[in-house]
Amino acid sequence: MRGEGGDARTKYRNLVPITHPSAMTNKKSFVLRIDGDIYKALEKWASDEFRSVNGQIEWLISLQLKEAGRIKKGKDDKNIRPDNQKK
Repeated sequence: MRGEGGDARTKYRNLVPITHPSAMTNKKSFVLRIDGDIYKALEKWASDEFRSVNGQIEWLISLQLKEAGRIKKGKDDKNIRPDNQKK
């Protein structure tokens, strides 16, 4: 027997799923195995910058790809550097 709310399919059948605009981009999912201490450091850094750990990792990879000339830099991020590397 289910709770007093009834079947979830019936209860929520009229709700329309809302997709965040960033979820509509062409993003790929993959599994990443990472050392626990590195994850804790990333988690703290992400929290300090109001990002998720996933967002922080994506930002770091994007930053390094731009710095290495592997992808184009946008107008707004010509001189983006992590805070501890400002000139």
